[in-house]
Amino acid sequence: MSETPTTRILVGYDGSQSASAAIEIGAALLPEAEAWIGHLWTPPFASEPLRQRLWKGAAAVNEFVDAIEREGAGEAHRLAAMGATLAVAADWDAHTLVERTYGGEGVHLTQVAEKLDPDLIVVGSRGLGGAKAVLGSVSDMVVHYAARPVLVLPHPLLMAERADVTDGPIIIGWDGSAGAQAALAAVARLFPTRTVELASVNQGDQHTPSAGSHDVIPLAAHGRHATAARAVAETLAGHARHRRAALVVVGSRGRSAVREALLGSVAVATVHHAHRPIMVVPHVTSPDVS
Repeated sequence: MSETPTTRILVGYDGSQSASAAIEIGAALLPEAEAWIGHLWTPPFASEPLRQRLWKGAAAVNEFVDAIEREGAGEAHRLAAMGATLAVAADWDAHTLVERTYGGEGVHLTQVAEKLDPDLIVVGSRGLGGAKAVLGSVSDMVVHYAARPVLVLPHPLLMAERADVTDGPIIIGWDGSAGAQAALAAVARLFPTRTVELASVNQGDQHTPSAGSHDVIPLAAHGRHATAARAVAETLAGHARHRRAALVVVGSRGRSAVREALLGSVAVATVHHAHRPIMVVPHVTSPDVS
């Protein structure tokens, strides 16, 4: 009898509270996974007190630059090791992965994923919604550009929401699209023992799309919202709270254009408005991320 393949995860880790919480919650959802704790650092990487200690005057500027690079790399490896320690404590088989970048950490993380080929990318988020959600955050960029499922873990989660992660159902936003079908397949692959529920948000006279042998729960979009995407997202979020869901899963069309990013999509709106773990699954398997 063959063993179940170990889930391979790439975690974006920057040493923040939200990144540390992402490891904890991610391990509760996906125990005993193999995880790469990825830390991307951008030179010059040094605090002001460290810069003052290293600065020896303009005559030694080359030595100063070399020292900043050396100390920055050392700090990056130290942070990655801290993340790996947290991951091991959460029963993940953890490795560190450190890369230097010059900005655009979200896009760079998706490029790292293309080389590493994990089953899932995990990122933390500050859980800001509405007007406080800053387009261009690392989690937003990873969701937009990743060619594989992305698990976004908001911080902070309330105690009840943390408890739901352990044994709550997985809610999949269902509309019959290729993205929704990819989401259903990803959940079956990554969470084979979890209870799965499909929920379809109906707007107007839309009918509830079928899902083969799966039952679909019809939900009526409620309230008056600025966009249809937000209406769908908030309705899914409300249903997830009612069902005490461990995870909400939505499909997307894959890599998004800047216009779609600005206008929003159901996937991004759900990330911003559902204060619990969200997995976004693109139906595009290998976009050329550049």
